[in-house]
Amino acid sequence: MYKNIDVELAKKGWKKKMLSGQTGIAYNTLLSKLAGSYPFTLDECFLIKDALDPNLTIEYLFKEDDGEKGGA
Repeated sequence: MYKNIDVELAKKGWKKKMLSGQTGIAYNTLLSKLAGSYPFTLDECFLIKDALDPNLTIEYLFKEDDGEKGGA
């Protein structure tokens, strides 16, 4: 659902499990939220941003793929 998060994970060579560990967001919770089943809290958005690259914006990371709903 969040293509730009996938792009940034690939740039770092990380899997979602690594992002979970870096942010402290439980792995299954992270997967559900990335799939759009549940919304991210603002705090979680900042944890993800800071783990991937503090210079990125929340708007960039959580831009939804065309035609999908959910998000921060």
